[in-house]
Amino acid sequence: MKPRISSVIVRLGCPCLLFLTGLVGLAHSQEGFRAVDQQPVTEVSSILDRGSQLEEQRRWGEALSHYEDAARRYPDDSKLKDRVVVARLHFDLSRRYADRSYLRLMKEMNEQQTLDLYSEVISKIQSHYVHEPDWNDLMRRGTDGLAIALSEPGYSETHRLRLDGEQCDALIKYVHQVLAQRDVRDRRQAQELVRWVGQLAERRLNVPPTSVILEYMCGAMSSLDPYSTYLTGDQLDEVYSQIEGNFVGLGIELKGEDGTLLIADVIPNGPADRAGLRAGERIVEVDGQSTRDLSTDRAADLLKGEQGTYVEVALLNPAGRTRRLQVRRERVEVPSVEDIKIVDASTGVGYFRISSFQKTTSRDVDAALWKLHREGMRSLIIDVRGNPGGLLNEAVEVVDRFVVDGRIVATHGRSQRENYDYKAHRVGTWRVPLVVLIDGDSASASEIFAGAIRDHERGTIVGDRSYGKGSVQGIFPLRSVKAGVRLTTAKFYSPKMRAISDGGVEPNVTVQTRLRPDFDSGDATDRDRDEVLTAAVRIAREELASRQNRDALDRSAQADRAALSAGTR
Repeated sequence: MKPRISSVIVRLGCPCLLFLTGLVGLAHSQEGFRAVDQQPVTEVSSILDRGSQLEEQRRWGEALSHYEDAARRYPDDSKLKDRVVVARLHFDLSRRYADRSYLRLMKEMNEQQTLDLYSEVISKIQSHYVHEPDWNDLMRRGTDGLAIALSEPGYSETHRLRLDGEQCDALIKYVHQVLAQRDVRDRRQAQELVRWVGQLAERRLNVPPTSVILEYMCGAMSSLDPYSTYLTGDQLDEVYSQIEGNFVGLGIELKGEDGTLLIADVIPNGPADRAGLRAGERIVEVDGQSTRDLSTDRAADLLKGEQGTYVEVALLNPAGRTRRLQVRRERVEVPSVEDIKIVDASTGVGYFRISSFQKTTSRDVDAALWKLHREGMRSLIIDVRGNPGGLLNEAVEVVDRFVVDGRIVATHGRSQRENYDYKAHRVGTWRVPLVVLIDGDSASASEIFAGAIRDHERGTIVGDRSYGKGSVQGIFPLRSVKAGVRLTTAKFYSPKMRAISDGGVEPNVTVQTRLRPDFDSGDATDRDRDEVLTAAVRIAREELASRQNRDALDRSAQADRAALSAGTR
C-alpha cells in the first residue's frame, strides 16, 4: 500500500520529526447551529443524516472524512464539530485494534508498565505541546475515549467481554461526576486518577485496567487537536517510511468508498503496476478473504508481508468484471517529483508535480529543473495540488531554489526553541518565470511553498484556496515501548507573517480544479480539459513575454545611457 504523508511538516535536525496541524475537543454543550437562511440548515441536516448512516454501518473512516469536509464548509456548526470528534475517536480505536503491534503491546504490558507509558506520553504533552495542557480537560477527554471503547465491538471481542450497556453508561457517568469535583493540577495527579479508573472498571465491568489506561492515554492525545495522536509501533514505522520515500509493499494507495476498497493510485513501475493493477479497480479479496466492509487499515494489514513474498488479490473493474492476480511484495520507491515535461514546446513552458515533501524532494527538484533546462525551459509551472505536506526542511529548500533572500517561513511555539525564522540564500536561485498550482488539498508543507512564492511576488499562484493547516507537528519516539506520539509543537507563518491556519493561501488567479492532466497519454485534449493547467500555461506565456519586454527595455535604456556617456566625453 502506498503510504501518504498526511498533512504534515517534519523538521529534521532535532531529536524528533515535526508536523503541521489543530483539533476540536469533544463538545459537551448542546448548543445548536443557527443559520442565516434555510439552505445551510437543510444541507447540514442532510450531511448529518448521511453521517448517521455511515456511523450505523461502522464505516468510521468514511464518516470522519464526511464530517471533516462538512466542518470545513460550516466551521461554526457545533453538531458537526461533535461528530468529527466522535468519528475520530471511533476511527482511531478501530485502527489500533486492527494493529498487530498495538495488540501485542497491550498483551505484554502489566498495569504498572502501562501507567509508566501513560506518564511518558503526557510528559511529552507537558514539555512539547504548543499550548499549556489543561489537565482537567485531558482527563475528561480520556473518559470520553473510554466510553467510545466500551461501545465498540472490536474492544469487547479483543478482551472477550460481555458488556452491559447500562453498566457501562453508569460507570462513565460516575467517573465524570468524580472528575467534576476534582482539580487536576499536574501529571502525577492525572496518573493517579487514571489508575483509580482502571481499577474501578476492573471491579465493575471486569475490564482489564491496562486497556483502560491506554484508552485514557490515546483519548488525551486525540483531544489536543486533529493531528496530535499516539502512534503504534507499526504506525511509527510507516511515518519513517513516508519520510524516507520507500517501503516494502505493493505500491498502491487504497481508499474506503461505499464499503469497498478502491485503488486510488498505483505507483508507476512499482510491483502492482508491473502486475497490472490499475487505479479505479476495487480489491474484493485478499488471499481468499473478502474485503467487504474492511477498513483501509485492516486491508493494508492483509496486504503487508515480507519482501519477496506473494499476495493474491481479486479485482473488480468499473465494468463489473473480476480477475485475480498474484503480486510480489517488493521495496517501492515513492517519487515525490513526477510528470516532468515541457507542456508547451513553442514557448518553453516546463511542468512538474510535487506529490509530497520527503527526504529526497529538493534533490529531485534540482534534477527536474536541470532536465527541463536542457529541454529548453523558459518558464515553469510547479503543481502542488493534492500535496498533503511533508518535511519542513525540504519545503524550505525548494522555496530557496526560487527566492533570492528574506524570510521563507517563521515558526512560533510555546517553547523558545520552536521560534525560528527560515531564510533564503542568494546562491543557486533560479530566475525562470514561475506559476504554482494549488487546490483545497494542498496542505502544510505545500502551503509553506505556495505562501512564500506569493508573499515574495516571485510567481503567480493559480487554482483554489489551499487547505489552511498552519501548524507544525513533531514525531517523538517513546523510550518505554516501540511507539511514538505526534504532537503539535508550533504554528507557522508566511514571509509576511500571515497565519496559514487563517484561511490558507489565496491564489492570485482562482480557477476550480476539475481534471488533472494525464501527460503520459500524449493527448492534448486531456491537458486542455484541466482548466487550471490551461490557465497556468497562458499565464506562464504572458509572464515570459512580460519579462522579455522588461529585459528589452532595460537593454535599450543601458544602450541609451552608454551613448549619452560617450557623447559627453
